[in-house]
Amino acid sequence: MTSFESVTLEVSDPTTADAFYQAVGLGPYVDVRAASDVTTTGFRGFALSLVTSQPGNVDALIAAALDAGATTLKPATKSFWGYGGVVRAPDGTICKIASSAKKDTGPATRHIDQVALLLGVADVKASKRFYVERGLAVARSFGGKYVEFDTPTSAVTLALYPRRALAKDTGVPQEGTGSHGIVLAGAAGPFTDPDGFTWHARSGDRTHIVQ
Repeated sequence: MTSFESVTLEVSDPTTADAFYQAVGLGPYVDVRAASDVTTTGFRGFALSLVTSQPGNVDALIAAALDAGATTLKPATKSFWGYGGVVRAPDGTICKIASSAKKDTGPATRHIDQVALLLGVADVKASKRFYVERGLAVARSFGGKYVEFDTPTSAVTLALYPRRALAKDTGVPQEGTGSHGIVLAGAAGPFTDPDGFTWHARSGDRTHIVQ
């Protein structure tokens, strides 16, 4: 089985971006490095999903994000599936913070139970085939609506969403041009997937990058 190892965000200000992700608790999950000269506009086609155990934790994580320079895309609110909100990090990365619970069962903390990288793709079924052909195993799949891969060696879960649905879910228009501003690493790389997401070959143990 091919592995998915790590996520590196390409940002214009690595020091500021790193400070943000450390403050929110995402330091163990993502690396940052200086961006290339490619211009990016609009939706970059991905989001980070932070799952926590209760609404109070959602509020605590969103407050930490806003204090560290994030802006609100969707205020935290209850819904039929739970409680959550969406913020945009100073480097432009969209972070969805949510809990399936609707009531707190203890004191609020900033503990993150799961982090997922959600890739917004043009054709979920085609992208699923592309990744399966390169050795990634599917953990869950719901037709053309959602695919989650089995990523036991990564701190981050990898999943596919329709681009339009992901944009709507995170509160932004789906249009966007230029670089995605993200690089994935794994044993199957290097390659570029059908939606332009770049993979590099795994280069040993994950190390924290700030350039």
